[in-house]
Amino acid sequence: MALSAAVSALALAASGCVTVHGELEVVPAATKGEAARVLAEFTKAYNAGDKAYDPELSAGRVTGALGQINQASLRAKGKNTPGGNPRHAPLELTDARFLIPAKAGWPRWFLADTDSNRDVDDDPRQDTRWFVAFVKSGPDAQWKAAYLSILTPDEIPEFSEDAQGNAVPVANGAKDLAVAPGRLSEEYAGFLGEGGELFADGQHTSSWRAQREENADRPGRTTQWVDQPLDKGDFAPLALRTEDGGAMVLFATRHFEKQTAARGVPLSVRPEVGALLKGDIKRAVTLERVSNQVVTVPGPEGSGSGGKVVFLNRIEGLTGAVGGSACGGPA
Repeated sequence: MALSAAVSALALAASGCVTVHGELEVVPAATKGEAARVLAEFTKAYNAGDKAYDPELSAGRVTGALGQINQASLRAKGKNTPGGNPRHAPLELTDARFLIPAKAGWPRWFLADTDSNRDVDDDPRQDTRWFVAFVKSGPDAQWKAAYLSILTPDEIPEFSEDAQGNAVPVANGAKDLAVAPGRLSEEYAGFLGEGGELFADGQHTSSWRAQREENADRPGRTTQWVDQPLDKGDFAPLALRTEDGGAMVLFATRHFEKQTAARGVPLSVRPEVGALLKGDIKRAVTLERVSNQVVTVPGPEGSGSGGKVVFLNRIEGLTGAVGGSACGGPA
């Protein structure tokens, strides 16, 4: 679903006075009361979908990267377990802090920083916070969750505030960062394919590239990858200014993985892949995944990261699978 980018123009009265339309006023995206209601409605819908393994029950409350991951997962689970989730335990999101930026026009968005009941036995050493990003495309649209990030307390940056106590959004084209938020998806997709110096070493950067190289050629099987930016509409990046002059940015990418078996070598897939599979697996299968990630991007002074983008969390989900022959590209 594309986000509306329409903004009304200033109207000049005959007297020379300027009337500012509501779409041009810089206002908080939501009140804290509204944000709390949106979080509660999302949690209720998420639990309903998870309990029944029915994507329709949560479809109206999710969008973007989180929406694609959630909906595909429920479709696969519903097909493999049609009676619903036998181990359903309701998700609880409590102790919410709302990071609400003030901005003009649409879309509008905010982050809910929450404590979930998904921690391992509530062990303080494994405590995590769920950051859920909600977007709203227009005045009559529904608030929907577009991103989910899971961070440990020491990974959460200190966020800047304006004079009114609102979170400070960073424009997609901001030039005072190591990379503009609007370019992160394209840069990351390019890095995975070709490498580069923008991203700090870690699990989701250098280690993932090394793992791919190791797995590219196995006895009886080859694997190819294609990575694509995903940054339009409800997949657009969301960024907040941090106190060190940098930004925390949520963004999305799409990834294709083609596995090709040698002649005579069977190619089996996991049940969740089979549930989303289109076509017949002859000698190849292409897996499609959507990834939603959160990073810190340094400002002019480097923000303590050596000038590199640092990954805080990445959540990836299978969203499709296509069987085929050995011919053709990975995607």
